[in-house]
Amino acid sequence: MKEETRGKAEQSETKHTWDKVNQWEDELRMLREIIQKTELVETTKWGGEVYTLSNNKNVLGIGGFKNFFTIWFWNGVFLKDEANVLVNANEGVTRGLRQWRFTSAKEINEKQILHYIHEAIANEKAGLSIKPEKKEAMKCDYFENELKKDAQLNAAFEQFSPYKQKEFWEYMATAKQEKTKATRFEKIKPMILESRGLNDKYR
Repeated sequence: MKEETRGKAEQSETKHTWDKVNQWEDELRMLREIIQKTELVETTKWGGEVYTLSNNKNVLGIGGFKNFFTIWFWNGVFLKDEANVLVNANEGVTRGLRQWRFTSAKEINEKQILHYIHEAIANEKAGLSIKPEKKEAMKCDYFENELKKDAQLNAAFEQFSPYKQKEFWEYMATAKQEKTKATRFEKIKPMILESRGLNDKYR
């Protein structure tokens, strides 16, 4: 019984995290059943369902949002997309990942979905992937000065991983006006002191 209870709790946590409004349970189950007909292995990463090859390479994930539920392909940019269904969820930022969005169970075409999944698997096995670009972290004099003035804040900031520090730097550096910088700083200061990363709630 303990195993069963734990399993239900894990399912509930996944549903809560990647089905943001808890309204796509049946539709996500349908997608899951289709994916289970392939060689992909279901895993839990970042609090949601991710499907990988046996070498642990991420191929796709599923989830629900306010207005749609979706399959996202990690290297979807390499898919032929013959049905023209894939979208870039974050133009100018996301390079490889592509989403296939659905708004009702009627849009689920098992044959078509399997075709895309098998192509994604073949691409992954062929080693098709976008290599991450190495970028220098942006700098912001305003933020730097605030850190220098507050030893406690600076010490808390140093506890973050380089990746999370970079997110804060870029958030501050992309503010053009001093007023905007001040507003953003007031937002992130308590987050830093509480050891919360800028984008932790999305992870």
